[in-house]
Amino acid sequence: MPVTSPYPLVTIEHALNTILAHSPILGTEQVSLTRALGRVLAEDVIAPAAVPPFPAAAKDGYAVIAADKAGRRRIIGEQLAGRLSDLRVEPGTAVRITTGAALPKGADAVVMVEYTSERDGWVEIEKEVRAGDDVRPVGQDIEAGQRVLERGSTLGPAEVGLLAAVGLSAVQVHCQPRVAILSTGDELREPGQPLQPGQIYDANRFSLAAAVELAGGVPRSLGIALDSLDALQHALAKALAENDVVVTSGGVSMGKLDLLKPILEARGQVHFGRVIMKPGKPVTFATVDQKPIFALPGFPVSALVSFELFVRPALRQMQGDLDWPRPRLTVRLAHAVQHDAHRTEYQRARVYVEKGRFLAQITGAQGSGRLLSLVGANALLELPPGNGFLPADSEVTALLLQPIGM
Repeated sequence: MPVTSPYPLVTIEHALNTILAHSPILGTEQVSLTRALGRVLAEDVIAPAAVPPFPAAAKDGYAVIAADKAGRRRIIGEQLAGRLSDLRVEPGTAVRITTGAALPKGADAVVMVEYTSERDGWVEIEKEVRAGDDVRPVGQDIEAGQRVLERGSTLGPAEVGLLAAVGLSAVQVHCQPRVAILSTGDELREPGQPLQPGQIYDANRFSLAAAVELAGGVPRSLGIALDSLDALQHALAKALAENDVVVTSGGVSMGKLDLLKPILEARGQVHFGRVIMKPGKPVTFATVDQKPIFALPGFPVSALVSFELFVRPALRQMQGDLDWPRPRLTVRLAHAVQHDAHRTEYQRARVYVEKGRFLAQITGAQGSGRLLSLVGANALLELPPGNGFLPADSEVTALLLQPIGM
């Protein structure tokens, strides 16, 4: 008799909603700006002071009174950035000034050095001057009390710079999920070791650790667990004791040595054990002690596609990210594509722009074990069930993994 799974097939939407419902936002911590890149804000950021905090020169030149119509003015001194002086501009005078320097008393405009000529302590103004010319007023960039960043924002280089610009040296962010990564299988060996007949190198642990890091988590490798109840139970207990999330690969199909699902059932709750998708059908999600556990398939592409669809959203949500979904884009196929007629299939592709249109080209053979199909791919084509053949120029949805080269 054929072996049947006790786990019903669930939709991708059902699987994702279930995962998000069991992926709680973690606590918060304060980090210095040097550690803030990529972190998610746990609170709004309010500017404690205006930027700039004083009227400042926007260009190198001369600080003057705009209403003073004298073409030739006596230079009474110099104002440099970062230094204050007691100089006061009066009619018939000017102060030499550098970009960023505070405007001296009395002045209300700056004339760019390109529109002047200086000789023997006097400067000739060669253009009409209006009040406010090349002056950055108080609060031009940021007003005191202005909300400059919202809770849930991910901090990039500009955001980190903005925090520094308003005078903050540290910021409150959500904690990063600590993610245990465990490979399972008697056939696996560490890269660099000699292989015996029937053995392969463990690629999943390294690719998944990299994916966790890109998703903002802290990867913690637990090595390789052999296909035995004792080994898997011990590894799972260690993973749960020291981490917020557990990600495993292998051991979730229907073979004799696929032991993870029974172990998860005994320790906690398996929320689903199969999803109507390709690759990644046997992906399993469970919780033990309220901690999310993702048991991913053993094929490398299946593991990474499942990670992208299910694990990454959970890790981003746990960090408080309010804008975690990847962008989706309607593209046209550059060539005909065969796909699964019964499950939503995610084919790896390169999306590019040609003659103003977004086109997609499949990255060669789409086997679940062929990691080369993900190398160079910037999108997953989301091909719904139905007709298993799509002709060239068909419109499909692309889940973008990276920016599109224009």
